[in-house]
Amino acid sequence: MGDAFIRHIELLGYEKRFFPSQHYVYMFLVKWNDLTEKLVYRRFTEIYEFHKTLKEMFPIESGDINAENRIIPHLPAPKWFDGQRSTQSRQGTLAEYCYALVNLPHKISRCLLVVNFFKVRPDDMSPVTDSQIKKPEVFLLPKDAKKNASDITGPIILQTYRAIADYEKSSKSEMALKAGDMVDIVEKSESGWWFCQLKNKRGWVPAAYLEPMDGPDESEEQEPNYAGEWYVVQKSYTAVEEDELTLTEGDTIEVIHKLLDGWWVVRKDESTGYYPSMYLQRSGEPNTPEKSELRNRSVPPRRSTIRNAKSIHKQSRKQISQETYRRNSKKYIQSRRNVKASLQNKANIISEKNEQEENKSKAQPAVPPRPSKDLIMNRCTESTRRKIM
Repeated sequence: MGDAFIRHIELLGYEKRFFPSQHYVYMFLVKWNDLTEKLVYRRFTEIYEFHKTLKEMFPIESGDINAENRIIPHLPAPKWFDGQRSTQSRQGTLAEYCYALVNLPHKISRCLLVVNFFKVRPDDMSPVTDSQIKKPEVFLLPKDAKKNASDITGPIILQTYRAIADYEKSSKSEMALKAGDMVDIVEKSESGWWFCQLKNKRGWVPAAYLEPMDGPDESEEQEPNYAGEWYVVQKSYTAVEEDELTLTEGDTIEVIHKLLDGWWVVRKDESTGYYPSMYLQRSGEPNTPEKSELRNRSVPPRRSTIRNAKSIHKQSRKQISQETYRRNSKKYIQSRRNVKASLQNKANIISEKNEQEENKSKAQPAVPPRPSKDLIMNRCTESTRRKIM
């Protein structure tokens, strides 16, 4: 049999996932030339990056040279915040895009880029989940959705953030900002890098440089988890600030607080401090090429290190001291309880010993044995002997 190619791509709907954070993925049923059918999941940002690469590979067919020669279908840029409404509204557009894609000339529809993008990945077979978090919610596309595509499309207002300081990009995938710039958030990553758009510019920006227009940052950050979650260090980091931790690859630590800027509060033995979340991986979670690639990037700056920050909020970001984290952690509390219990046991043992010794001191002296008659006769005086005799 020749090279594999795709016969048909059907959009089934989307899935709302809650691990490692809330996000949405589209479900595609991919039918191959060998009559197999595979289910794959893709984020919209992934699909759009694939679309841009496809246009670069075929500049004539994408209309970059002459708009009249364009045959590659259009796909709107990620203008919407990745919420449920925007995810649902894009379904009609994506369904039409996939139908047009597989019907392009074979040099496009059967190229390696298209084939590899829709191949099954390990996380398609067994998505990473957490038993303590809600199971994914599935939303299937109605069968007549293609006929009523206008019913599920429409604009949505993006969540807008303001830049609190100037930021100079250090790679092509990033976007430079000036203090006061208003950007729309397309995707929030736990690594501390957010995908933003500003007019015609799009790119990754450190979350530390952004603040929401409708409220302070702490309204979005989850509360500390003093019970701790087990993570494994995937890349070493040497502390720069006093409240950071120096850890080595392979160390097992506990995550106490996940912050939006990508710097999480972690505990190693009795020490707590900040550490880049992009260098951590949940214990037992498999590694992926995407995560490995992410770790090769530089760590995002911390909010506290940004100079001349011009915040529009009077209420400053909630600060929790490392001592507070340490004293409230369940492990610390349990260790203190163990120490107190040990000290109490020692005190009880000492008290019992003292009581026993005290009781001994209060006891009556032993009565000496009565001397024998011969001993008395030998030791007594002559007067006593005469009386006895």
